[in-house]
Amino acid sequence: MAIQSDSYDDTPETYPQAKRRSRLALRIAIWFFAATIALPILLVLIFRVVPPPTTTVMLGTALMEGPVTQRWVPLESISRNLVRAVIASEDGKFCSHWGFDWDAINNALEDNAAGSRLRGASTISQQTAKNLFLTLNRTWFRKGAEAYLTVLIEALWPKQRIMETYLNIVEFGPRRFGAQAAAEGNFGKSAANLTALEAARLATVLPNPKVYRADQPGPYVTRQSAVVYARMGDVTRDQLDACVFR
Repeated sequence: MAIQSDSYDDTPETYPQAKRRSRLALRIAIWFFAATIALPILLVLIFRVVPPPTTTVMLGTALMEGPVTQRWVPLESISRNLVRAVIASEDGKFCSHWGFDWDAINNALEDNAAGSRLRGASTISQQTAKNLFLTLNRTWFRKGAEAYLTVLIEALWPKQRIMETYLNIVEFGPRRFGAQAAAEGNFGKSAANLTALEAARLATVLPNPKVYRADQPGPYVTRQSAVVYARMGDVTRDQLDACVFR
């Protein structure tokens, strides 16, 4: 009597299953590539010439807090004072770095390791990537995605476009995004007519726009905006804004 063994299963019936698994793995790889590599490149290329209709931060704010206010205006319609103010306050090396300020990152790591107050070291390019495509939650995944998107933005956009996008999407107050909404909401004027002091106040509130106010500044905003105002003179003198105003 012959004994049939079940240990050998290389039969024709298993080949279609293996083929389906291979096709599924290939589809997953293609979708992963599209979602993580190709789609971000495509969006960055599109937003180089087309104003983003919204951002992930705006969408999240609208869902959690209510309708947001934002209106895109070209860089020429934004006061140079505000450009100089955000460079003075947020990113003094904006025109000279390629997306990352390594000195600021090292200093922040040293301070944090020494137990000092946590501080950020994000450039305007990094903040543009984060505000446009990502959430504000601090996770290692988000930081990795932010780094990749920052490289793309720096590689595919001129500095003028980075600054223009940043000033149109960053939050300057509760549910108030972009320079135009900030100028109108805080000072009753267009972004083109912001004075140096008004611009300094707007730049000062950026680290915590839901707490600080530019129109009715408290002690911190009053004190820090004076520092930013003084640094704006350094930006002009040292042409730290040269890549924006060519």
